[in-house]
Amino acid sequence: MAADRADGTRDRRMLKALARTGAVAAGVWAALERRRRAAAHADAFAPADGGDATADHVPAPRQAEPERLPPIVREIHNPGRPATPVEAVPWGLRVAAESTWRLLLLGVALYVVFRVVDMLRLVAFAVLAALLISALLEPTVSWLKRLGVPRSLAAAGTFLSGIAGIGLVGWFVVWQVTSNLESVTGKVQDGVNQLREWLVTGPLHLTQQQINDFARQISTAIGSNSEQITSAGFTGVTIAVEVLTGVVLAAFTTFFLLYDGARIWSWALRCLPRHSRYAMAGAGPKAWATLTAYVRGTVFVAFIDALCIGIGIQLLGVPMAMPLAVIIFLGAFVPLVGALVTGTIAVLIALVTVGPFTALMVLVVLVAVQQIEGHLLQPLILGRAVAVHPLAVVLGVAAGSIVGGIGGAIVAVPLIAVTNTVVSHLRRRNAAGLEVFEALENARQK
Repeated sequence: MAADRADGTRDRRMLKALARTGAVAAGVWAALERRRRAAAHADAFAPADGGDATADHVPAPRQAEPERLPPIVREIHNPGRPATPVEAVPWGLRVAAESTWRLLLLGVALYVVFRVVDMLRLVAFAVLAALLISALLEPTVSWLKRLGVPRSLAAAGTFLSGIAGIGLVGWFVVWQVTSNLESVTGKVQDGVNQLREWLVTGPLHLTQQQINDFARQISTAIGSNSEQITSAGFTGVTIAVEVLTGVVLAAFTTFFLLYDGARIWSWALRCLPRHSRYAMAGAGPKAWATLTAYVRGTVFVAFIDALCIGIGIQLLGVPMAMPLAVIIFLGAFVPLVGALVTGTIAVLIALVTVGPFTALMVLVVLVAVQQIEGHLLQPLILGRAVAVHPLAVVLGVAAGSIVGGIGGAIVAVPLIAVTNTVVSHLRRRNAAGLEVFEALENARQK
């Protein structure tokens, strides 16, 4: 026991001696370091001519490379200078530069996508048209399936019913146009004769010879441009073939979307990255609900527009009121401006066949119905299902018409509505995820 106590005392003494030695060594090292820094500082500020620095002679510091000086001397030599060139760039400019190249990269990607879509315009429009028609017909398929009808029969019956309805509408329009074409042609000829008489007896006081010369010049221009007219005719035939191909492709796509839409959506989800599947799986049904609400609401609004304008045209005595109403119904699928643009056909027919006052009254009816649509029907029928600002609608229609013509103007607004729904869902999902993460972190800290 005594030996153990002696060994413990000896060990404690040795530890104390080592500690004192370490403290002495640390003090010596600190003193040497201070002397080294002082020498370096004195060397940096030594006289340039090698003489001694006196009170009367205070030499300028020697020009030395800042990188070769100690940190404390470098700070004195270049006060406020950043350590790296990146730190000299303002923070706002750095953020702007980072955002700019990312926006440029995103713009290039969008340009490539638009170029590919433009090359495959026929396929793209066929698929988009099939999506719109499927969104209109899919509730009927779901209703038949709830009644116990097999999925194939429900899809086929709904598809054939839709095709038959479109065919009947087309036949009705052609029948009405052909039935009234003779009377309209006669009234147009009478309108042209009245115009010619007004040019002679009106304030212009043109002579019959001047009118005949003008008509002859028009005939000569048509004859000299016969090649361009022929090429335009061939272009029209090509467009007709493309339209027929697009209609057939849209019909096939519509049937398969009605019959096998769920499995097509599952396959599309599997093509996405694994970490994005859950988010898009939740956004997909919401986007489809928005598209369905948009299509059904637009059809209802277009029907009301066509009904009101058709009744007004019929009461004003304009011929072919029913075909014009069908044309206005199709044009109303372009929100806010479609019915007004297609309604100008009714204004022209009223001007030629009846008179200027009737044409003005038709225009008043068109403007009044458009005001009712924009301020009452659109907010009441579509509501919050398609929360798109009217300015976004107008800009989207304009951009869609520039990019894709009439088809682009039709699909622009539903694309904007679906994109808005998907982005809003993803934003809410990310906010909910952050709240859950913060709750878990708070619980873990407690």
